[in-house]
Amino acid sequence: MNLQPAPSGTVRGDHRLVADLVTPRARVLDIGCGDGELLDLLVREKQVDGRGIELSQAGVNACVARGLSVVQGDADRDLSDYPDDAFDFVILSQTLQATYAPRQVLQELLRIGSNVIVSFPNFGFWRNRLQLMFKGSMPVTDYLPYSWYDTPNIHFCTIRDFVSMCGEVDARMVRSMALNARGEPVGFTAPWWVWNLIGEQALFLLKRS
Repeated sequence: MNLQPAPSGTVRGDHRLVADLVTPRARVLDIGCGDGELLDLLVREKQVDGRGIELSQAGVNACVARGLSVVQGDADRDLSDYPDDAFDFVILSQTLQATYAPRQVLQELLRIGSNVIVSFPNFGFWRNRLQLMFKGSMPVTDYLPYSWYDTPNIHFCTIRDFVSMCGEVDARMVRSMALNARGEPVGFTAPWWVWNLIGEQALFLLKRS
């Protein structure tokens, strides 16, 4: 399946790509759903049976205001409460790097979801490497605007790191792509080491092996 870049409009590019991966009327859990933009898109366009977990009370309030079924919760602690195969799709969008135990979280996602969609910023992007090499300080970019002392990102992850972790937890990669800062796919196929250099973020569709 060839995924197309997001059309112009208000929908974030990576959210459009995630929506393209989700089948209509699926049971969906969006973890770290923020203000509910992605979950709202899935409910409207794919008529999914959508649920969400969000850590911040402000985010939960924003989701409820949209009419979404979202509860306050923590990906590091609360996923064990869900039974096996409870959802057709479990989504962790731009949240994995902010969890305390990413490997454990990914294992829980694979347990409770038939399909797992994960996206994250790629700290191996070439501009990040250059900032660290020549400035000798943690990278600060338009896409990663935080200073080291106030960033929500706990575990800095590259595309190569994530691919290695997928092998450790027996996750099968069904779809994968490197994205630019706007959430648009890099427009060519390349080895992982190339994507690890040029991708500002990455998106994966996984299944249990």
